[in-house]
Amino acid sequence: MEIDIAGNLGAVVRSVSEVEVEGQPARVITLARSFATTIDDLWDALTNGERIPRWFLPISGEFALGGRYQFEGNAGGVITECERPSLLAATWEFGGEVSWVEVRLSDDGPDRSRFTLTHTMRLSDQWDTYGPGATGVGWEGGFLGLALHVERPDEPALDEASFTASEEGKAFYAGSSEAWGEAAVASGGDPAAARAAARRTTAFYTGEPEEPA
Repeated sequence: MEIDIAGNLGAVVRSVSEVEVEGQPARVITLARSFATTIDDLWDALTNGERIPRWFLPISGEFALGGRYQFEGNAGGVITECERPSLLAATWEFGGEVSWVEVRLSDDGPDRSRFTLTHTMRLSDQWDTYGPGATGVGWEGGFLGLALHVERPDEPALDEASFTASEEGKAFYAGSSEAWGEAAVASGGDPAAARAAARRTTAFYTGEPEEPA
């Protein structure tokens, strides 16, 4: 499957902001991207248990307000808001930590829709080590899978293991990590620390040694 790595990286708008959650410092990462499909189809791709594994991960649970979901080998949580076809929010529970995800969909021109995702998390050792790329890169991989799914619905899902091991996969993860480092700098983060975190994120995803500064 041929993938336009640069085009997919360039299609995502990234930002980082500081907030407080229950009196504790937290960070919000935001990703936004336009997709070549209608808002109703994008909503279905986001909420249909049969379609979600075709672009993200296998999932089980109750897909309704107040229902609990579980991604195979990853996070689970509770759906806290659901307003078809524009808003979905849920807790994101993984590794003993709870964070919060919100998705908003909007029309973005003829047969195009915009997907905006925010993920709010308390500060942690993981953030100190990897910065916003700790979660941003993973979500960006989901955006890539979703773009391929809506553009090529009859093709099989991207094989994550094969993609990660490929040169184009490594280029994607390195480019995403670097972009999240720059988003951290743009938000007022220390440039040296943000770029060091981005290099560690790249090494984590590619399995290759961290590049020197």
